[in-house]
Amino acid sequence: MSHIYIYSPSSAVRDKAAFRRGVKRLQQLGHEVEIDEAALASHMRFAGDDSTRIAAVGRAAASGADIALISRGGYGLTRILPDLPYKQIAKAITKGTQFVGLSDFTALQCALLAKTGAVSWAGPALGEDFGTEDTPDDIMEACFDDLVCGQGEGSGWQLPKSDLPALAARRSAAAEGQASLKVGNATLWGGNLTVLSSLVGTPWLPRVKGGVLFLEDVNEHPYRIERQLTQLLHAGILGEQKAVLLGSFNRYQLGPHDKGFKLQTVVDWLRSQTRTPVLTGLPFGHVPTKVLLPVGHQVDLLVQDRDALLFWG
Repeated sequence: MSHIYIYSPSSAVRDKAAFRRGVKRLQQLGHEVEIDEAALASHMRFAGDDSTRIAAVGRAAASGADIALISRGGYGLTRILPDLPYKQIAKAITKGTQFVGLSDFTALQCALLAKTGAVSWAGPALGEDFGTEDTPDDIMEACFDDLVCGQGEGSGWQLPKSDLPALAARRSAAAEGQASLKVGNATLWGGNLTVLSSLVGTPWLPRVKGGVLFLEDVNEHPYRIERQLTQLLHAGILGEQKAVLLGSFNRYQLGPHDKGFKLQTVVDWLRSQTRTPVLTGLPFGHVPTKVLLPVGHQVDLLVQDRDALLFWG
């Protein structure tokens, strides 16, 4: 059983039923759930005004909880980045509080890594993942349990067949029986593409060289995804990485104007522009089945045929 602190640093919680279901499910799993006093606050589109949400982050850091879990993402963290209590958050992490979230939470994770080097977790949100009308995803719950128990050591997935042409050259260049890609001692970082690309040129984007960058997004047409990847490419960020892992990019709609332009077009183009290996299929993003990823942790990445393994244990 763990002490889980629920707080809202971004958009206001509109789906109160999902919030209640999420709390109840965590309690049914045996966790002690503490709800921040402003978790259901509302100010325009935000979960309270800026000062309210800054204070909520501070209370999460001071809670002594095992897990500080966001209620939802949305938007709101980038506007309060200059005033967040980074040293207090880092101290809480040192004492055992794990900060978990995704989407807009990417802003806090990147800024925290840039300012303190502290590790946080890209993972579920209360409403989206534990508050679903259906049963929460088994893999997501298992990964969350591993974090709670301190047993998580890595994650693996099978690369899609569309990755095979890009891997073929690496496989032929490798000695027989060896991995087609092996990366060691690299900083894992990333998150939501839109949020991360908006931090380029600011003090809140960590300068990671030789890292493994993971990216995901939702409700973004492939041409917008390409435009943001181009920003990272031309800023020199992609070229400084040992690998780029693409998670889920979903909930968009193609139109007649696209005439064959699709997400795979973006991936193929990106691979033609950088020597950095680009892998897809990472089970992370705005999807039920998601793994938890330690942002700022040193990892090893191994690709053998279509099997990709990411280790941090």
